[in-house]
Amino acid sequence: MSKFLSDKFSSLSPYVPGEQPKDMQYIKLNTNESPFPPSQAVLSAAAQEAGKLQLYSDPDLTELLKTLAEVYGVETKNVIATNGSDEVLNFAFMAYTDKSHPAVFPNITYGFYSVFAKLHGSPYIEIPLKEDFSIDFKDYLNLNKTIFIANPNAPTGLTLSLDEIREILKSNPDNIVVIDEAYVDFGAESAVPLIKEFDNLLVTGTFSKSRSLAGARLGFGFASEKIIEDLNTIRFSTNPYNVNRMTLSAGVASLKDDGYNKKNAEKIINTRERVKAELEALGFYCLDSKANFIFAKKEGVSGKELYLGLKEKGVLVRHFDKEIIGDFLRITIGTDEQMDIFLSKLKELL
Repeated sequence: MSKFLSDKFSSLSPYVPGEQPKDMQYIKLNTNESPFPPSQAVLSAAAQEAGKLQLYSDPDLTELLKTLAEVYGVETKNVIATNGSDEVLNFAFMAYTDKSHPAVFPNITYGFYSVFAKLHGSPYIEIPLKEDFSIDFKDYLNLNKTIFIANPNAPTGLTLSLDEIREILKSNPDNIVVIDEAYVDFGAESAVPLIKEFDNLLVTGTFSKSRSLAGARLGFGFASEKIIEDLNTIRFSTNPYNVNRMTLSAGVASLKDDGYNKKNAEKIINTRERVKAELEALGFYCLDSKANFIFAKKEGVSGKELYLGLKEKGVLVRHFDKEIIGDFLRITIGTDEQMDIFLSKLKELL
């Protein structure tokens, strides 16, 4: 770091994204991307905007917000769109956490939460998961703090029920509860309908996973009109043209062609269950993931060694150095062909 960096950032450790190596061709099962390309309608819509890149995008995101509202059964005043869901999460940390309003989230979850808290100088509390790696909703009752829960959680893939989320919301009426639904389309139940019951709920989502647009960077949030106003105040105070023209057009087309995305999500779910069964037959312990990945370990086998061995054989998975989960691998679900190669290489290692 340079000598010019502000002291408030001197101890900041940035979020570490999954590897994007270029030294060889890999079967890439490490960053929870979709193995399927966007639909032709999406590609055509984005291409049509390429000739207009000399012009700013619509700062009001009009067509995208209208289409999101129609698809999810809410009003446009209840929707915000952002440059990936990380941006709306960042806005939430900026708006609703400080020394008087600490953030609370699980000790094993999306790694960006702690980075955002440190970035904005907000204290935070990490609540341990249960022994089975699930979240105990009772730990989040009556906290009177700003709560962030990924549902399904990452990297475990486990979920809370809507009834459990409802209890958390009811018991924290004076604090924001953020439910991060990046992986909800792979078997979990969305909390979006609850924004009509609770004015303290913010639900975030992304086009990166089930909608095959990780490279386009498009996220969204649903909440009460007042929360959306808060978040837009921050958006227009930082980057009013936060979603580019091509991404806006691709997002609208993706929502209008959602049948394509739902079919792909169903394929991923089916492949996930098949691969989970095969891993269990090999002696692996697999959590009951409702995401587009499996979190698995084999007793007596080093997760790091498996990760490195698979990498040598041209298959990338995700390994986390955190002690509690150090022997687990997070395995993104690819195509059936990709998963067959993964299983073959894994058997060679074992």
